[in-house]
Amino acid sequence: MNYRHAYHAGGFSDCLKQAVLFWLLGALLKKPRPFSMLDTHAGAGGYDLAAPEAVRTGEWQGGIGRLMDDPPVPLAAYVALVRAAGCFPGSCLLARSVMRPADRLVCCELHPEDSAALKRRFAGDRQVAVHHRDGYAALKALLPPDPRRGLVLIDPPYEEPGEFSRVAAGLETAYARFRGGVLAAWYPIKHRAPVRDFHIALCESGMRDIVAAEFFLREPTDPTRLNGAGMVVIHPPFEFEPAARAILDSLSERLGTGEPGGGAALVRLVDE
Repeated sequence: MNYRHAYHAGGFSDCLKQAVLFWLLGALLKKPRPFSMLDTHAGAGGYDLAAPEAVRTGEWQGGIGRLMDDPPVPLAAYVALVRAAGCFPGSCLLARSVMRPADRLVCCELHPEDSAALKRRFAGDRQVAVHHRDGYAALKALLPPDPRRGLVLIDPPYEEPGEFSRVAAGLETAYARFRGGVLAAWYPIKHRAPVRDFHIALCESGMRDIVAAEFFLREPTDPTRLNGAGMVVIHPPFEFEPAARAILDSLSERLGTGEPGGGAALVRLVDE
């Protein structure tokens, strides 16, 4: 319960997560049928990059700070939304910004202060439900959603041992209860072993149609540093892979540090 995303908002890993999420939402918006989104670890919703927490780490300067002026074309629409938000939007606020009147958003957050901030932010918004509850439990309780088309985002802080296993199990729960849904999960890359085991667990789960998009600042050999980040997507919409390659190339071009081992990878873990 000590993790506060305000210290890390806008960093390179947020940019990867949100650029991919923004594209997934855009794909859902291409069809007229309404959609639902479940955000299992929603945080406070939005973050002031001039606040003491963000200033203390300065992580946003190596992330969204490098994209705000003249962003690459694959990131331009996402950056324009961030610029218009009046703060750095969390994933739930990003989703709310593009929703149509019939679309629905469900946010879960266990941290009491962030949950309270989230409830204040969406107070009176009939398209958004905010739950002060464990996001993993919500996967069983709140799926399938209504409307029964949409997206699930699992984005925990990875502070506790075993988080990769909990994410894999959470994706399996969501897959079983929401078979037609797009399922996405963010993960940190500090060193390769936990990520390799996570990918093996997904491959052996019986779930189909899984793609992983990863961005590295440097070779992931130091487990004390955040060296990269990834997004795994199950049931990605049509044309996701070429779009993800363009996003990764743009992030590498603009946010890359030139350190050995930096770059990006797009891997299809399981076929359809």
